[in-house]
Amino acid sequence: MAKTTLPKVALGAWAWGNDGTFGSGIAPEELRPIFDAAMSAGLNLWDTAYAYGMGTSEKVLGEFLKGLPRESYLVSDKLTPQCLDTTAANPVGYMHDMQLELMGLDRFDIYWVHNTSEAPKWTRALAEFFDGKADAPMIGVSNHNLAEIKEADAILREHGLKVGAVQNHFSLINRSSEDSGILQWCHENDAVFFSYMVLEQGALSGKYDTAHPMPEGSARAQTYNPVLDKLEVLNAKLAQVAEAHGVGVAQVPVAWAIAKGTLPIVGVTKERHVADAAAAASVALAESEVHELEDLADSLGINAIRFWEKVMD
Repeated sequence: MAKTTLPKVALGAWAWGNDGTFGSGIAPEELRPIFDAAMSAGLNLWDTAYAYGMGTSEKVLGEFLKGLPRESYLVSDKLTPQCLDTTAANPVGYMHDMQLELMGLDRFDIYWVHNTSEAPKWTRALAEFFDGKADAPMIGVSNHNLAEIKEADAILREHGLKVGAVQNHFSLINRSSEDSGILQWCHENDAVFFSYMVLEQGALSGKYDTAHPMPEGSARAQTYNPVLDKLEVLNAKLAQVAEAHGVGVAQVPVAWAIAKGTLPIVGVTKERHVADAAAAASVALAESEVHELEDLADSLGINAIRFWEKVMD
């Protein structure tokens, strides 16, 4: 799949699993208007994984895609090592085909190695599975550091494939994928960098401050509530930039991620999230605004590495 076919923003369905694993508990009938709004807005790249609700996110999204022309949408799905049935004769092929069946699809557009758990082993198995297949998807790696990306690329190239995409946590308060050279590697190797958590689960949306903290007991509250005083400073600057462009605060971090040459993945659980993502795709930040935001964010020294992640050194 050519890079030019990708929209500026991808939509994440990780909260569409409703079994308590990743999901938000939102019923499919509540998600349908969100899907319809996105497709109407031209946001047709959907990111999901079996791990998001143990197939629930995939099934919900697949039901919405039924009957639509296959060329009208793009699906990004993931091989999660921890979810593989290692007793299967071909664990990678078994999982891939099971995911297609769950979604009612004949192919994926992008297929990722979700994390680095035994990644070389499973990347090699994935490369062998897709070797010689004319309809092989773009292959991506997620949550990999630069050395691991290069290792995966070398394995894939042995089978006529390559790392075509990298997906890592990337935001104004977590730029380790840039500092480590991953963004530069992607640029030099014609790979798309997908940035997830650009809004830091709402911490960079202007919605929360010291007077209005995140709900206690949640994982994000544990991470962001202790630094809300610093986030207030950054959100005030984001509000300034947002006003200058006539958009909302939450649209600026997404526009920043686009300005950095990345493709942000925005989780959508409300129709306004779709509207925000569509608006953000049309915002062109000045280079000076990008630098000012980054300089301020760096000066605050916020550690946004989450429990499942590592610093991309």
